[in-house]
Amino acid sequence: MKTLVVGGAGFIGSHLVDRLVTRGPVTVYDNLSVGKRAFLQEQLDAGRVTLVEADALDLERLTAAAAGHDVVFHLSANPEARWGLERTRLDLEQGTIVTYNVLEAMRRAGVARLVFSSSGTVYGDTPETCKEGHIGHLPISLYGASKLAGEALISAFVECFGLHATIFRFGNVVGPRGTHGAALDFLKKLRDRKTELEVLGDGRQSKPYLHVSDCADGLLFGLDHAKERLGLYNLAPPDQTSVARIAELCVKASPYPGATIRFTGGDRGWPGDVPRSSMSPDKLAALGFRVRHASDDAVRMAIEALAGEVFPGRAG
Repeated sequence: MKTLVVGGAGFIGSHLVDRLVTRGPVTVYDNLSVGKRAFLQEQLDAGRVTLVEADALDLERLTAAAAGHDVVFHLSANPEARWGLERTRLDLEQGTIVTYNVLEAMRRAGVARLVFSSSGTVYGDTPETCKEGHIGHLPISLYGASKLAGEALISAFVECFGLHATIFRFGNVVGPRGTHGAALDFLKKLRDRKTELEVLGDGRQSKPYLHVSDCADGLLFGLDHAKERLGLYNLAPPDQTSVARIAELCVKASPYPGATIRFTGGDRGWPGDVPRSSMSPDKLAALGFRVRHASDDAVRMAIEALAGEVFPGRAG
């Protein structure tokens, strides 16, 4: 199997690539704006991966890279939802337009199989446990809007051009090599401030956290077992972890266990942030896949790994 991974040098992408190389040659297409060559170095040195360093907004380069591949994993996106508040075109370009480019490149190159990383943010701000058929709420962030727009484009390309696509709506993915997210943000704040950790909101925000190993395994399971022309699945644990708990674990894992946690107040961290979310993984479970790590366990494992990166050589 020849695989193209758009965004394959990033956090999730590089973990996926480590698994894909056992199945055949892999091409990674990434502009390295957030992803890192170091994440792929072992596979590059072994000749198992070819890196095309280019921007996914370049349709001609992307089309050339797609030629001759059997499947495309599209993981490229703006990695941090808050960035869209400062650059309102960011999610339009890196989300919606890049997804169109991936689909059009596949159409031109004759590649029929797509696996797409979407997000639970498409469900918007709702107290309900969201299932794949959930309707009635729309995204409240530009990031979520771009993911929903990407899903709509995929649906249209499946119907109009015969593609076979599997869409995964992720929970909050955490783990080693993380390039963004609350845990990494908290650890960096502790590194810089040492005695105090500022946390946006009241700490009661809670979401399902998915360990990156479960995320990569779920993507491959979907590739192998999702038979619909257009499959849509939640990929998340059924439980949630609070921001307060993440902060506590970060303080404990840092060299500054006596640091105080200061909450700024309010029910959400920033405009567009969903304060509490819950996702049902039952549809994917019905195919035979369940995540190995509960949300709290995923967070704890991720913080232990990230603390080693932020505080190299720390005691314990």
